[in-house]
Amino acid sequence: MNIGYSMLIQWSNEDQLYIVSFPEFGEFCKTHGKSYRSAAKNGQEVLELLVRAYRDEGRQLPKPNTYCLEPPVKRRPRPKPKAHAV
Repeated sequence: MNIGYSMLIQWSNEDQLYIVSFPEFGEFCKTHGKSYRSAAKNGQEVLELLVRAYRDEGRQLPKPNTYCLEPPVKRRPRPKPKAHAV
């Protein structure tokens, strides 16, 4: 399921685990994993459960954060052609 929400995966020296947080759902919404792969898998499962719970309860889902790796290209207006003297 592609749901468009962010997952931030960070190593915790204190816990010796990867901690996964979900920025759109608040600071206390987290999971973890012993490996990066298990943290990512757990994170995907939590996101799917969160979306399902919000929908089942009739709650409005938070707006997903979106990012662009490259800034949009601003197009300059074309200069008007100069009239040539004949």
